[in-house]
Amino acid sequence: MKTAKDYLEEANAVITRIPTEEAIKKHGADDGGIWIDVRDSGDIAKTGTIKGAKRVPRGFMEFAADPASPYHKDFLKPDGKYYLVCGAGGQAALAGKTLKEMGYTDVTNVGGVPDWKNAGGPTEEA
Repeated sequence: MKTAKDYLEEANAVITRIPTEEAIKKHGADDGGIWIDVRDSGDIAKTGTIKGAKRVPRGFMEFAADPASPYHKDFLKPDGKYYLVCGAGGQAALAGKTLKEMGYTDVTNVGGVPDWKNAGGPTEEA
């Protein structure tokens, strides 16, 4: 039987996680990457999110990322660059692994919104 820890370890093995300070520099450099908050709307409403971040809940990622799905989000393309954020980094890693398995090649975990805010990263309200 697989545990949550097993799933998280597998995700962390295939998704690069960068330090918050590095992520803030990349956000400021506007390297063409798309920032995505994978938390549910209730959590985003409580804390806000990274400035300019799209919102795709982790439980909806497969539908949003699949071009054949009627729920596909046009900004999700396998050859794009994506930075994922959540509450602490776990959901972002798991969503990133899903994207990798779906053929997305450039996916980075930037950790959690609280760390982003504590480091002075730009935010916006929900």
